[in-house]
Amino acid sequence: MILPALDRGGYHYERQKVIGNRLGGGKHKIDAIVTLNDNKILIEMKWQQTSGTAEQKIPFEVMCLADAVHKSQGIFSKAYLVLGGEGWKLREYYLSGKVRDYLNNCDPVEIISLESFIAKVNKKEL
Repeated sequence: MILPALDRGGYHYERQKVIGNRLGGGKHKIDAIVTLNDNKILIEMKWQQTSGTAEQKIPFEVMCLADAVHKSQGIFSKAYLVLGGEGWKLREYYLSGKVRDYLNNCDPVEIISLESFIAKVNKKEL
C-alpha cells in the first residue's frame, strides 16, 4: 500500500537500499528512501499479521533508524517506522509515543500506523 501511495503522490523514492551498518554490526537495508526537495526520509515498514516477536524488535529498529539519521550528516532528515497489520499487542503503546520514555536520541524517528502514514502521503505532509 505504501509504495503505490507514494507513486500516486508523485514522490520520488528508492527501494531496498543499504544505508550503512546497523548498531552492533550488519548491513542496514531500508525499505524506502523518499526524496523531497533537498530532504531524504527513511521509511521502514513492519507488518504483524498474527502475534509474534516482530513487535519486540521495534525499539531496536527505532534505535537503528535514529542512528542512521544522526550519522548521515544531514543527508537523512527523518525516519518513519510504519506499523501495519492486526497482530500487534503493543501497537497502541508504540503509536502513543510512550516507548520514547525509554529511548534516548530517537527524536528523528516517528512510529506511525499504516493508515496515518498513507494519510500523510496523500496530503503531501511527509
